[in-house]
Amino acid sequence: MSLSYWEIESWLSDVDYCVVGSGITGLTCALELRALHPGARILVLERGVLPSGASTRNAGFACFGSLTEILDDQASHSDAEIAALVSDRYLGIQRLRERLGDQAIDYRPYGGYEVFLDREAGRFEAALDSMDRINDLLSPVFGRPAFEIRREGFGMQGILPDLICNRLEGQLDTGRMMQALIAKTTEAGITILNGVEVTGFEDQGDRVVIGTRDFEFAVRHLLLATNGFAGPLTGLEISPARGQVLVTQPVPGLKLRGSFHLQEGYFYFRNVGERILLGGGRHLDKAGETTTDLGQTPGIQQALEDLLGQVILPGKSVAIAHRWSGIMGVGSQKKPIVKKLSTNVACGVRLGGMGVAIGSHVGESLARLVNT
Repeated sequence: MSLSYWEIESWLSDVDYCVVGSGITGLTCALELRALHPGARILVLERGVLPSGASTRNAGFACFGSLTEILDDQASHSDAEIAALVSDRYLGIQRLRERLGDQAIDYRPYGGYEVFLDREAGRFEAALDSMDRINDLLSPVFGRPAFEIRREGFGMQGILPDLICNRLEGQLDTGRMMQALIAKTTEAGITILNGVEVTGFEDQGDRVVIGTRDFEFAVRHLLLATNGFAGPLTGLEISPARGQVLVTQPVPGLKLRGSFHLQEGYFYFRNVGERILLGGGRHLDKAGETTTDLGQTPGIQQALEDLLGQVILPGKSVAIAHRWSGIMGVGSQKKPIVKKLSTNVACGVRLGGMGVAIGSHVGESLARLVNT
């Protein structure tokens, strides 16, 4: 596509910082760049009509990691690494709330709960045996025990009577959060161009030449915040991980309130007002869900519906209102990758399914890195 003189001059000339990806990480990076460089020209490129990875497609959990997920992470992370990860998640949620305000994102401190099926008594007992140790490990982060036992079934069936609760977790409205973040970005004089997919780049020392599907242009600095889509661009160890989600029609008399984890967080559900949002199941077909295709599969959708009808809302017939999927970025380690790729190119990627919690932290760190 040939661009006009007006298009080049108005949008693509003299760009100091180009951020690729308009999710939480990318927009937070752009806002931090504005704070650090008030007079800079900042451009954000987004491949989709809306942020197309996970920032508008997640479950809206303000969470830090369930107990069994943390225990599972101990197989590949040291205690110090786990404490640092949870700290970054916790502080990231606080930073997001401070930046946008609880009202704007409809933050609700309902708490987070880990649920165990009847057949998972052994898993529950193992988690319970380790709870005090993990609470001690994380006490510098929270200033109090993170996990405690609650006996509250929320109308569910086929589960053990005791749930593991983290009262510090909550939920938010993903759409309202991103609308508020986009509004703050544009108010800061930062340009966002949607429908522009970056296909490659070359750091030439004094500038970075960016190739897209439709045109090529140059900027001074390039910052990549494309998370699950970043592997081909960066050459780093990042795998896309699809998460499938559904939302029901309103459920009269819904008892469930909070954010819930099941099977080490591979299943997750919450109330959205009087609806149920339910997602996950990636562990049932990890190879098939290692994809950037924003679709759904019959097997995982059926597993979600079975969990909904047999455990979450037993005996109730509830219609599904919406189905969708989002793309996360994962790897062998949970720690995000924030690093320079060359003199003028840096990335903040591999958020490990915790983008809501750590996107703000990663974006701010990325902005501070680029000029070092």
